[in-house]
Amino acid sequence: MAIKNALLVDDSKVARFALSKLLEGRDMEVNMAGSAEEALDFLNSNKRPDVIFMDHLMPGMNGVEATKAIKGNPETAAIPIIMCTSKKSQSFMEEARNFGVYNILTKPPHTEGLSLVLEQLDSDVTEGTLPEPPELDATADVKEDDPLDIPADASLEMAPQTDDEPQANGHGPQVVPLTSDLIEQIARSAVKTHINNRLHELLSSLFDEQFDHLKRALEESGKKQEAAVEERLTAVSEMIERRTRNLRDDVAAEVNLNLARELAELRKDLSHNTGFTSDHMAELKDHITSVQTIDTEFWQTLQSEAIQQAHEISRETAEDIAQRTIDLFVSQQRSATSRIYTMGLAASLGIFAVGIAWLSGLFA
Repeated sequence: MAIKNALLVDDSKVARFALSKLLEGRDMEVNMAGSAEEALDFLNSNKRPDVIFMDHLMPGMNGVEATKAIKGNPETAAIPIIMCTSKKSQSFMEEARNFGVYNILTKPPHTEGLSLVLEQLDSDVTEGTLPEPPELDATADVKEDDPLDIPADASLEMAPQTDDEPQANGHGPQVVPLTSDLIEQIARSAVKTHINNRLHELLSSLFDEQFDHLKRALEESGKKQEAAVEERLTAVSEMIERRTRNLRDDVAAEVNLNLARELAELRKDLSHNTGFTSDHMAELKDHITSVQTIDTEFWQTLQSEAIQQAHEISRETAEDIAQRTIDLFVSQQRSATSRIYTMGLAASLGIFAVGIAWLSGLFA
């Protein structure tokens, strides 16, 4: 929705309160002014609202004068204004539109009528079809709310009109005879206006009194509730502290009792097991003797195994030395045989050569 915030201008707190609740129910931000003058000051010093709900009849500057002032200011002329009034005739609506009112909302406002007006406004704002602000004459007099259809230039005369008197010819002011019916109508209108104003004042005063009374009652109730809650919380805290203190005392007593019992049992065991007795000495002697016996047997076994291993190592070493000696002897014998064979072969060859030589010399 394009309409997010509104300004309510009404001298009645009751009317402002009722309309504000309807607008807040539509998630709109609402600002309020108690008079037209206050509304103009608000517009000059605050953010521009999306719509203004203007009361028709107010003390001082009325709604029509305020509307003309807003529409005559270029900075605020584009703000749509919805006139709140109980006078919703066709002629008044046409006249209101002439001086810049966007629409009329009948007082007291109802949810259905407000919804129709806001939906139409939202559609026009979204589509950009808002009517252009009229060009107003700032010097023109404002027409007050007049329930009687009497011309503005009419004058009243006390005597009834007769046939001999001249009729209005359009060149002078129109003369309206002040008849008894007219006097009665004027009196009734004055009394009605006075009664409405007085009722309005009484209702506003009653609303203020009731609002202040309700506010005081709520404040007192809130203070009493806070005091009761604080008292209750204090009582609960004290109860918890008391119970936890008792619980801590019970737990500490139980722990101390258990510790005392265990310490007594430990003291008793230590008293029975203090120092070495003769039995302990005998057991220790037997243990040492058994350990010595085990050590002697172990060393004897170890010595036998060492001697056996030494014999085996000596035998293996002797066999190895003997084998190497045999191999060396065989190799030496083979070398000696080879030398003898060579010498014999050389001797044989020498003898053969000598024989050949002798034979050669012999035959020569």
